[in-house]
Amino acid sequence: MEIQLWREILMPYDIAVKELIVKFEHLIYEHRSSGLYSPIEQVTGRVKTVSSILDKAQKKHIAIDEIEKRLVDIAGVRIICQFVEDIPKVVEIIRNRSDMEVVRERDYINHMKESGYRSYHVVVNYRVQMLTGEREIKVEIQIRTLAMNFWSTIEHSLQYKYKKNIPDHIREKLTNAANAVISLDQEMSAVRSEIMDAQNSFQIQANLVSNILNSIQNLYPLSNKREILKIQDEFYRIYEMDDIEQLTRFSRELDIIAEGYRAQSVPQE
Repeated sequence: MEIQLWREILMPYDIAVKELIVKFEHLIYEHRSSGLYSPIEQVTGRVKTVSSILDKAQKKHIAIDEIEKRLVDIAGVRIICQFVEDIPKVVEIIRNRSDMEVVRERDYINHMKESGYRSYHVVVNYRVQMLTGEREIKVEIQIRTLAMNFWSTIEHSLQYKYKKNIPDHIREKLTNAANAVISLDQEMSAVRSEIMDAQNSFQIQANLVSNILNSIQNLYPLSNKREILKIQDEFYRIYEMDDIEQLTRFSRELDIIAEGYRAQSVPQE
């Protein structure tokens, strides 16, 4: 394979990663804007560097002209969840999507690697549109908790530093840390409902405040300044009460006020 062709070869993988990040981020937005808990907390992605691709191909004894066919993680997307219980929900979301086809799954959550690595891997076929036509790209999606991701990031850096030959005393500490991650995830699962309730309340309040501020902004060209100031003062008073029910009531009343002003502004025939 000619060196100058690598940029052209990797371009569709880069497009696939960018598109999938946008799609998964939109899922987060849909959940939160609807006042729902999102099983996805964060999304990142990357395309392997040429040196990483060649290094892996060499270790797996893959010929240069077979790299695209046999390597499934040239394009990678990482989905971070808060709780272990969120992971199967995300997997189900991926399985049910019509814009990607699951071709392989690896469960390293229930079947942890000897190193202590835990994650759930889903390889999908994803189609991208290029100037030259449609391309089907394999993308590896890794789904893990925040704690698992922290451990994996550290372990990956050490593997890179020691060229896969991590000293025994450091490996022991990694094993201990992996066990601590399992305990942490279990502890977080034990208070999951309380955490979700708190986060949902926060998101609902944030959405309410955003809607109220938008409504007040829209009233400016329809109402007089004195009325707007009274509405703003009332909003700040209710906001300081930290009461979602009062905010909800105020938001509904504001909608009625806005509707009245809009009706008055409609020209009479």
